[in-house]
Order: sequence, then C-alpha cells, then structure tokens
Amino acid sequence: MTSPTEASLEPQDAAASARPQPKSLSDLFFSFTFLALQGFGGVLAVVQRELVEKKRWMTREEFVEDWAVAQIMPGPNVVNLSLMIGGRYFGLRGAMTALAGMLAFPLLVVLALALVYAQFAGNPQVAGALRGMGAVAAGLITATGLKLMGAVRKHPLGVPACVAFGVATFVGIALLRWPLAYVLLGLGGLSCVLTYRKLGKAGA
Repeated sequence: MTSPTEASLEPQDAAASARPQPKSLSDLFFSFTFLALQGFGGVLAVVQRELVEKKRWMTREEFVEDWAVAQIMPGPNVVNLSLMIGGRYFGLRGAMTALAGMLAFPLLVVLALALVYAQFAGNPQVAGALRGMGAVAAGLITATGLKLMGAVRKHPLGVPACVAFGVATFVGIALLRWPLAYVLLGLGGLSCVLTYRKLGKAGA
C-alpha cells in the first residue's frame, strides 16, 4: 500500500522526468558553448535565460539554489554551475563535457580579442566603448535579479527576510567594503541556519 508521503512524491517525480533535459553529451557541449559565447559582460543574465526560460532544464527555484552553491564554491560561478548540471545528467563525463563546452571555443575568442585589444588599448574610443559595455552589463544583472525575485516567494524564510538578507549583503559589500568571504560566512551561514530551523519546524 502506498503511503501518503510516497503518493505526494509521485507527481513531483513524474514532473521531473517529463522536464526537458540534455539529449546527449553533444547537446550538452554545444549548449554550454553557445551559452558561453553569449556571455560578454552579463553572464548571469545569459545563463538564466538559456537554462531556465529557453531550455527549461531548471526551474527558477532550482537555478537560484544552484547558483548560490556555485558562488560559494571556488572558481568562476558559471563554470561551477556547468559542472553541477553536467554531472547531474551524465555523471563525470557530463561534468567534463559541460566544462569543455564552457571553455573551448570561448578561449579561442578571448585570445583573439586579447590580441586585438593589445593593439588598440590606448585608443580613447575603445576605452569609452568598454565603459559603455560595463553599464549594459550592470543593467542585465539587475534585470535578471528582478526576474528571479519570483523564486523568493517560495523560500521558507519568506520575502521580508530574504529582502533583508539581500539588502544587508549589498550594504556589507558595496558600501562597507567588507571582504566577500566574511559576508558569505556571516550572512550566508546565518541564513542557512535560520532556513534549516524553519524547515525543521515545518516538518515536525
């Protein structure tokens, strides 16, 4: 006889199995290659749009959770995320394939751009163009953050607490200039403890 808990999990398992996912290692490789080649300046916006909105390999809630883990881990966030997703679907081979997709062709592009930039780095027009690209990247990141706010509504701590942690993080890093490691360990650790206690009370 199926228990209530098992019965409640069955629809979730069916939904997870029906969700789009990489069809093969080649699909994984070229998907992350295409993603990486778009990531000039605002990679967070590109990753969220490609993996959540277009391919639907992840929900917004899963993306927020995995991106948080990728930020804590050493190394570039998007590279960490590619390893996590590749490993989730194809194990070690998938992780290495996703990593190769993130690095292979983009590395060639970066080397070519570095050679070109070395020739024109002193040009005032080039410097002005790069500053303009920085402003666009900031706008992309802000827009992506607003899109992901919907996922916060389902967080165990609730919207007010999540907003408070976000504001505190911004103040600590942008205004007070605290080291990122201290902010992650302090505010991140506190939010993890509070969430764990909240989930424990809900499950009791």
